[in-house]
Amino acid sequence: MATNTPKPPAIKPPPAGSDDGTVVLERLAQKVQPPSMYQVIMLNDDYTPMEFVVVVIQEFFGKDLEAATAIMLKIHLDGRGVCGVYPKDIAATKVDQVLDAAHKAGHPLKCVSEPVDL
Repeated sequence: MATNTPKPPAIKPPPAGSDDGTVVLERLAQKVQPPSMYQVIMLNDDYTPMEFVVVVIQEFFGKDLEAATAIMLKIHLDGRGVCGVYPKDIAATKVDQVLDAAHKAGHPLKCVSEPVDL
């Protein structure tokens, strides 16, 4: 068992006026733009049951029953409704999930993603 704590190694600065040939690069701050956002939009049709749309919104977009019902009614009354806003890759995945679930259930539900206008 060691009784003495180890000491950090001593770092000696180079002597003043000496040029040892090393080059120091300065790090420039990079400005990274946030990812472009896309809204996932569900489109109305006359065949997909409203209950199925509510379940899909709850399952894939994490909405509670009240929010999912409000979105479903907007889709039904206006012909389209925004279910969520995500980066491009996530929005595309959500669209694929909705279309796959609708296809498996035998419903013609359509879903698209569009860039958000800022």
